[in-house]
Amino acid sequence: MKPARAANQRYLPTSPFNTPPVIVPVKQFGLDDMVNHDRYGLGRVTSVEESAVIVDFGTSHVRIMAPYTKMAKL
Repeated sequence: MKPARAANQRYLPTSPFNTPPVIVPVKQFGLDDMVNHDRYGLGRVTSVEESAVIVDFGTSHVRIMAPYTKMAKL
């Protein structure tokens, strides 16, 4: 016979034992910013939209959606 296990305990939203949620800030890009993308390489931002940027990588223009995990500003 197996010993009884304690059920996963849920805490109330106001409990001091809850871990606070991690808020990751969204990267901000402006026109003519130089960027480096893991897949496409070096490029320049040509257009900024609400949740995307269009980047000119020399051979192609690519629309990259937020949160821009593979892109860094130089």
